[in-house]
Amino acid sequence: MNTMSKVLIADDSATQVALIQSAVSGAGHIAIVATNGDDALRLAASEKPALILLDVVMPNVDGFQVCRKLRKQPETANTPIVLVTSKTQETDRFWGLRQGANDYVMKPFETRALVEIIRKHLG
Repeated sequence: MNTMSKVLIADDSATQVALIQSAVSGAGHIAIVATNGDDALRLAASEKPALILLDVVMPNVDGFQVCRKLRKQPETANTPIVLVTSKTQETDRFWGLRQGANDYVMKPFETRALVEIIRKHLG
């Protein structure tokens, strides 16, 4: 049985948000959008998404900080988090996974590949 889940997209680039939204709807889910880290934290608490797709480079609070904070809150401690980022160094990937992310996708990504990752985490 395939139910629609809420997926939180946190990215400050409108272009990236549009690309990620098409992957989310392509996987049959509903996208909620935050354009900065503070909004991402607020929406994660209020909307309780089934999956969070998180950019690393954002104003004020970056994705690594958001990830750490989400892991410390009981309601989002076990929510799958996928970092979707232009940071392509192996050290960035390692650090991202250390912050509690479940997966790491590098930009530019193929929509089909992102759809697969969304399906992997949402069943």
